[in-house]
Amino acid sequence: MRGRKLAFKSAALASFIILAPLLSGCTSLVGEDIPKPSADLEAWPTSIQQGDMVTFDARSSDTMEGVITNFNWDFGDGKNIETLVGLTSHKYEDWGIYDAKVTVENDRGGTDSETVQISVNGVPELILQIPEQVKAGDIAVLDASSSFDPEGNELDFSWDLDWSQDSDGDGDAKNDEDSTSSHVEIPTSNSREIFGSITISDDNGGVSTTSWTIEVLSRQFLVEWTERTFEYEWNGSLEEGEVWSQSHFPGQEGLLISVFGVLELDRDLIEPQDNFTLMVNVPQASWSESAQTTSSTNFTDNESARAELERGQLNPIRNDSEITSDTEEALLALLLNSSTNGFGQGEWIWSISADQADPDAFMDIGPDPDTGNDWTLTVSFVVMVPTLTEIAQ
Repeated sequence: MRGRKLAFKSAALASFIILAPLLSGCTSLVGEDIPKPSADLEAWPTSIQQGDMVTFDARSSDTMEGVITNFNWDFGDGKNIETLVGLTSHKYEDWGIYDAKVTVENDRGGTDSETVQISVNGVPELILQIPEQVKAGDIAVLDASSSFDPEGNELDFSWDLDWSQDSDGDGDAKNDEDSTSSHVEIPTSNSREIFGSITISDDNGGVSTTSWTIEVLSRQFLVEWTERTFEYEWNGSLEEGEVWSQSHFPGQEGLLISVFGVLELDRDLIEPQDNFTLMVNVPQASWSESAQTTSSTNFTDNESARAELERGQLNPIRNDSEITSDTEEALLALLLNSSTNGFGQGEWIWSISADQADPDAFMDIGPDPDTGNDWTLTVSFVVMVPTLTEIAQ
């Protein structure tokens, strides 16, 4: 029995000695490493603005053995693609720091990876509050103060408040910097459309721009006319040969309808009474008129010498109406315009001349017994006065 075991062990040892070289060769084949390529990755630019494109180049990757059959791209923002060539590009829609990686694979199944970091600056978020419509004469307030930078950087503001004006004189009306505040106020005077723009920027070159339009509307007014009488009075004293003059603007009160002027001299005890001339001149209307004082020939009437000037229908009577205008002031100017819309709405010039103070001395020696006279001028205007009431729209 013991002899059989010894013979078996001897046979097993001999078999191991024979198979050992063969087994050694098989072990080497199973444990051999697969040939791998060497990945190389370049990107430009590596610092961009949100929404910009980056080009990636892995063409310098080394095949080592065999050939590279695939490029697997992971851009770090959740987007992946595969290409057969080592050149591609990618747009980063969101701001942040991204690790972009390429994995190259050869025809023997070997792989290698390389990574590059991409910095994407966030575009400032432009938030603009603006009235779409304002009425003429109001102030339009534009507010961009709620705008912000995603990274928390400070923002710079640049407003071009009116594309119809080239405020810096460079020939381009759309690139002016009329204000650098976060909000602006634009006064309006007339109905129109105002076009402009605002640009905000951060410290890293991020820029956001938007244009805007404001419609400036006219106002609607109810015009009601009221008849009123205005009276002016002047008095003084003139000696023979002297002239008095006075100007005023009665049309500022309203639309002139009629005028009545009376010059009255103080009663003279000595007949005949003095001879004065009353004259009115309205240059705007190219109209003038004069009248001389007269008195009753009957001494017992005890009437003072007087002159009268009268004219009616200076302007047509106006009815109440609704009228569109940019401002109340503009509408009043339209209704009472001194040059185009109303007779006599400009300057009125009144003058009085003492032509003769009677009676003169019977002889050329000695003082004149009646050298002048006191007088009173009273002028009444009937005027249609407008009252304006704005109608809500």
